[in-house]
Amino acid sequence: MVKSDNGKKRRVNQWSWIFLVAAIVLVIAVVFVPRNSSVTSLVHRIKSCYCSQEGLKYHGLVEDCCCDYETVDRINLVVLHPLLEQIVKHPFFRYFKVKLWCDCPFWPDDGMCRLRDCSVCECPENEFPETFRKPYGNVLSSDNLVCQEGKPQATVDRTIDAKSFKGWIEVDNPWTNDDETDQAEMTYVNLQLNPERYTGYTGPSARRIWDAIYLENCQQYPSGECQEKRILYKLISGLHSSISIHIGAEYLLDEKINMWGQNQSLMYDRVLKHPDRVRNLYFAFLFVLRSVTKAADYLEEADYDTGNPLEDLNTQLMMKKLLYDHKLQAACPKPFDEAKLWKGQSEPELMKQIQSQFKNISAIMDCVGCEKCRLWGKLQILGLGTALKILFSVNGDELSAPHLQLQRNEVIALINLLHRLSESVKMVHEMGPSIDKIFGKIIGGPSDQITHQI
Repeated sequence: MVKSDNGKKRRVNQWSWIFLVAAIVLVIAVVFVPRNSSVTSLVHRIKSCYCSQEGLKYHGLVEDCCCDYETVDRINLVVLHPLLEQIVKHPFFRYFKVKLWCDCPFWPDDGMCRLRDCSVCECPENEFPETFRKPYGNVLSSDNLVCQEGKPQATVDRTIDAKSFKGWIEVDNPWTNDDETDQAEMTYVNLQLNPERYTGYTGPSARRIWDAIYLENCQQYPSGECQEKRILYKLISGLHSSISIHIGAEYLLDEKINMWGQNQSLMYDRVLKHPDRVRNLYFAFLFVLRSVTKAADYLEEADYDTGNPLEDLNTQLMMKKLLYDHKLQAACPKPFDEAKLWKGQSEPELMKQIQSQFKNISAIMDCVGCEKCRLWGKLQILGLGTALKILFSVNGDELSAPHLQLQRNEVIALINLLHRLSESVKMVHEMGPSIDKIFGKIIGGPSDQITHQI
């Protein structure tokens, strides 16, 4: 018995030494192996998986996506946001064609903003590139252009576009409600002069918009449901989070002296204290980013003509940098994998249902009782509709690159939406931790279960 016990102890000691030596070898390997090696990548992935279970912080893979939070924050800060910040200022992406004066198809439009910042203003047609202008009549006289807001930074031109760029077509987007081929009452808006920010549009009218979107068209499914059913809610929730972040980032703190600044309380209450809303923001960002990279061949060859050869060449070069940046391709080659979806027998019908719901959401944008809110709502919904069109094609039919057709306004909306989401992700990453400390609360807990219906 004594010999047997001694033998067991020796075997235990041997195994202990083996495990100790193996652990030391592993530590040495991790320290000295190059960062871009497969071993380091494996260790990082294992670490990310464990971190993602912490629940109180944003680590590991973004749900339903192929990139982790740390990579998204890093690549957005170093590559995406700086590029997009420059791209959207170029003339091609600065002007957006939109119908701002449509009747609400669902209820009487009684939403009135209490601030002048809700409205937009008209500008002389000579502000626009020659290729944007209508070559014949039906243009408002510049003598009658009186700003609704009384300040030049709010000016908007109502020149009607009847000429598309070379190489662009006018086609209707099956995911959205507006008929983009109908030129009647179309207005070009300078997005740089009409930033997305607080407008004073609050109360029952604004609440009714979001209620109609979520309760009637955008049901939240439990995490156990199939990914296809969860996508629409997560996209709209992510967009809602982005809008709230931008409102809070540029808020009218004192109307009497026209003092603008950050409303960190609003940012915290509406977004940052709700982990699901932050996660959905990252999801929407990666979803839209994937649509842009998938359409890279098309967007690379697009004609960005605005009549200014130097500006247009610069725009094309910047777009190529965005589409083929080696850091982005190495860190996050496929942000979202759409190929995994729509495989079941019932999936074509489900896609048509989601397409119908999204189209209905786009129609609700005509019920927004604030011109600037309606402008940015329509632009970002068209951008999402364009992303859906690229990734999920039309009516379930696969849309390969040679058959992809985008109109100019869709590309403008798509890139501006990506910029809006990129900026929101950047602000959440940079400001989120400090705002949490200021308000003395920990992200998580019961607020994680609150649905995005504010």
